[in-house]
Amino acid sequence: MNPIDDLGKLGENLVAEWVMSKGGQVLATRWHCTFGEIDVVALNPDGDLIFIEVKTRSPRNIDEDGVLAVTRTKQRKLIQSAKLFQLKHPPYHARNCRFDIALVRARSPQSNLNPNLSLNLNHPIGFNRTIGCYTLTLVNYIISAFDTQR
Repeated sequence: MNPIDDLGKLGENLVAEWVMSKGGQVLATRWHCTFGEIDVVALNPDGDLIFIEVKTRSPRNIDEDGVLAVTRTKQRKLIQSAKLFQLKHPPYHARNCRFDIALVRARSPQSNLNPNLSLNLNHPIGFNRTIGCYTLTLVNYIISAFDTQR
């Protein structure tokens, strides 16, 4: 596994931990199928099925912390994957579901950024952990990030 995959997995683990801290239940992480991968599948406290796409980026990224990487093509693959997940897991077939995006920033101690630098975020979450040599921060969580009727 290359370091970028490792960093992505760390971000997904952070989001799964955050979901549980909010009373949710994580059903799967890195769920694979022919259409692709769903980073986190969870139930929220209301019992809704949540498919979460996690994007982990360094502080100086060029795609708005990963949100621009969730293209229409990626959204279609996530929707197809989610349908297959529900088909393979009948207890979740009739649940209300939605697609969320979690944006995580990873900073290494070697980073030359000022630790007091403001992140200038629209909706900061601030849930963070230091894991290995990275400080990971959930900087934004977008609920119902895209329309599933495409």
